[in-house]
Amino acid sequence: MINKNKPNGLNKQQDCSYLTFNVVDWIDVFIRPTYKQIIVEALNFCIESKKFTVYAWVLMTNHLHMLARAHDGSGLSMIEKEFKRVTTTKILEAIDIEPDLRRAWMLQRFENCSLSLKKLEKFQLWQSCTNPSYIDFKQVYKLQERVLYIHENPVRDGIVASPEHYIYSSASDYAGKPGMVKVNVINFEALRLSLLKNGSS
Repeated sequence: MINKNKPNGLNKQQDCSYLTFNVVDWIDVFIRPTYKQIIVEALNFCIESKKFTVYAWVLMTNHLHMLARAHDGSGLSMIEKEFKRVTTTKILEAIDIEPDLRRAWMLQRFENCSLSLKKLEKFQLWQSCTNPSYIDFKQVYKLQERVLYIHENPVRDGIVASPEHYIYSSASDYAGKPGMVKVNVINFEALRLSLLKNGSS
């Protein structure tokens, strides 16, 4: 299991990818805590069971941003496929149970998207395209920029004044307080020192 707040040095060659999972038609699914919790639990499951490291994340009303890395041969694509499949099933079950006034409207939109994409599944919750962006750990500035961008999402949307006040992200982990997902916090200062020691630019 990954140590929740263990700083990340450059003990070996490392890389990660910046990912965005968007809900179809930008539907604001993740408003209710029940739906948000499904994402939190799915991320923790992938971390604990799928050799998957999450360095930063934020869940907004209609999308999920992550900085993450897969460690096994299946790669990110297989983890993404499984994550979307499991979360779709559980969210649809929750929508059926929750007293949500938007239930019929959301299900109709999910069904329409599935039909338009000619999917076998009746409902399509996530967009198919993720467009992962590769980042090497030697690109410290780019890495830090991505983490800050992820954490600033709720601030830009006017939800909170400070990133660490938004609980559905890893901002609190980077502020020294363990959050909801078992992230691997990147120690940028240690990373820079390690690169200098090893003669990397």
